Amino acid sequence: MITVGVSLKMYFSHARTLSWASDVAGIARRHPAVRSGAVQLFVAPTFPALVPVRDVLAGSGVLLGAQDLAWADAGAFTGEVSGAELREIGVDVVEIGHAERRALFHETDDEVAGKVHAAFRNRLRPLVCVGEAIRASRPEAIADVTAQLDRAVSTAVADGLAGPLIVAYEPVWAIGAPAPAPDEHVVTVLAGIEQHLATRPALAGSVVLYGGSAGPGLLTRGGGRIGGLFLGRFAHDPAAVEAVLDEAAAVSAG
Repeated sequence: MITVGVSLKMYFSHARTLSWASDVAGIARRHPAVRSGAVQLFVAPTFPALVPVRDVLAGSGVLLGAQDLAWADAGAFTGEVSGAELREIGVDVVEIGHAERRALFHETDDEVAGKVHAAFRNRLRPLVCVGEAIRASRPEAIADVTAQLDRAVSTAVADGLAGPLIVAYEPVWAIGAPAPAPDEHVVTVLAGIEQHLATRPALAGSVVLYGGSAGPGLLTRGGGRIGGLFLGRFAHDPAAVEAVLDEAAAVSAG
């Protein structure tokens, strides 16, 4: 199975989010790869759109994602949203540790680990973002991002809560760039993450995606060695989402 995810970040108005979600749900309902389970699609709108987007996606096979969560489940945390509430309203996947959260809101490794713990204890699937800040050799990149992953899951593993997660490899130097990282770099680092996950029984069943200016053609060029894509601005056009689903279906069939 190939996994494809989309984060809308804060680009859309509420009305445009619902229109986009309706178009994507329609694509998913008719797309044979989504219907067969060969491709798993998830979308992560803003917090206010979660419930209406959930309703729009009903019966489409598309999973609902959130872009963040609090490390606490309840209490005096003004402006935060708990994993308990996200689970209550039907969220399946929650994004944690994106480079923008670290850079703009100064999230630390401890906060990321707390959020991963919160996701697991509330039966949400964490989507843990990792990526090296500056362009490095492939071995250096693998060492960097697998260390990031270990820190992110440390408390959940220690408490026996960890399970399958999604790892989004997004080299910081490629986020927002005109093109993704070079193909062989992507394939090699993804393989390194997968090999590392194979040594962590608590995380069995996890999948690894590539983000960071991801777009069409990458899955094909990866020759079946890329487990999926985490899309950003490229996916603002629903037709582009469909094009990636078509490509994922062809790669999966091949």
